[in-house]
Amino acid sequence: MSNYQVDITIIGSGPGGYRAAVLAALRGQKVAIIESATWGGTCLNRGCVPKKDWHETAKWIEQSRHFAKRGVIGTDLKGDMAQAWEHQHQVVESVRNSYVDYLKRLGVQLLEGTGSFVDARHISVDGPTGSSQIQTRYTIIATGSTPALPEGIQTIPGKVLTSDMLYDDGAPAGKRVILIGGGVIGTEFAYIFDQLDKDVQWLVNSASLAHTQFSPQAKDTLKAALNALDIKAVEHFRVARIAEDDQGVTVFAEDGQSVQGDWVLLATGRKAFTQGLGLENTAVELDEKGFVQADEHLETAEPGIFALGDVVGPIMNANQALSDAQIIIHNLLSEEKLERNPAWVPELVYSAVELARIGLDDDTAEDQGYEPAVGFAAFETSPRALGQDDTAGFVRLLADMDSGELLGGEIIGRDAGELIHLLANSGDRQEALRRIAEIRVNHPSRAEELVNATETLAARWGLEEQIFGSAESSD
Repeated sequence: MSNYQVDITIIGSGPGGYRAAVLAALRGQKVAIIESATWGGTCLNRGCVPKKDWHETAKWIEQSRHFAKRGVIGTDLKGDMAQAWEHQHQVVESVRNSYVDYLKRLGVQLLEGTGSFVDARHISVDGPTGSSQIQTRYTIIATGSTPALPEGIQTIPGKVLTSDMLYDDGAPAGKRVILIGGGVIGTEFAYIFDQLDKDVQWLVNSASLAHTQFSPQAKDTLKAALNALDIKAVEHFRVARIAEDDQGVTVFAEDGQSVQGDWVLLATGRKAFTQGLGLENTAVELDEKGFVQADEHLETAEPGIFALGDVVGPIMNANQALSDAQIIIHNLLSEEKLERNPAWVPELVYSAVELARIGLDDDTAEDQGYEPAVGFAAFETSPRALGQDDTAGFVRLLADMDSGELLGGEIIGRDAGELIHLLANSGDRQEALRRIAEIRVNHPSRAEELVNATETLAARWGLEEQIFGSAESSD
């Protein structure tokens, strides 16, 4: 048995675990990271990285509709999911190799196997080449999540898949795909599958993105873009059972409806993964939904044991995990303590239109005692968007009527996932809109619309002094 003595042990190598390991090693800590499956976790291997690769492919295919009028002449393009799977697989392998190499160069100890607490300061690792034990000052639980299945529904290899299975094993044969789920994953795959030449039957219980904080305007913009591609969800479809037959797969609803296809993709959410961690040997507690309970600093009931990302919830995405990692390492190595604030971590959807948001929505702002003012600028008149044949979307900013404080914002449209960082990293939110108004922008660019939305907000709501400064201060 090998024995290790380290400062920080991280269980799980997804984006949060990886980021925590890098930050700690760069600050001189002796770090071990444990992975029981594939290095990089869900995000790299079965989630955001391969899905964004597919989204890029889908956008190329969709944009080909404009080729002829732009002077690009040739035959129509269509998608090939099998080849698209090979492309994302190569991208993932390249990123994973780089990822592992960087950890090694930083001196991080990489351990393959299942990590389990012996007690609060000792962790056993049962791996393919034997067992080892770690003595550690601090531990970060970063074990992520696994797909959540509807009650009574089981996966069937090649017929009824989760997104994990799709990226691990590839797409089954057959063009008719039944997609179940109206959350972020389902909404993204509805667009991607359609552009990759699949006949998609999209079944949802609630309306698409019903449980997100995106504004009605954002959801309507996405719905219009999906409708233009003839992608429409069948709403109020509550799955009762799924049967495999000679014709493929049939999905039955509680009210007797049925839909038949070649295979099914279940995009029905995810749940925290804590199996086999030996939490019973610590004071770490789970809530009624299975999430690890942690305070505002992400420390559990067991001092010295922290948790981040999907395993903490309720926000379950890579962006939150990366933010959590920064908070934990900062708090461990600095006197000043940071608190988790999920509202100010970007939330994204990559579908027929990109949706990005940050901060408070209108209702939450009012509930917290603010009087929200709205600044708006549409991409339909943007020279850059017109030149890209992609004018769907807008910038929508929310500010406090009295102080001019930035309360939140949405960017809907092409490159929203990049532009949202201008709001996410705006610093002191009392001064954020003034800084945006003073941005030196490239022209033409989509970023100009953030400036336009800020100027519109100031003029419409009488916030010129808060955003531009008084006449006296500008002399």
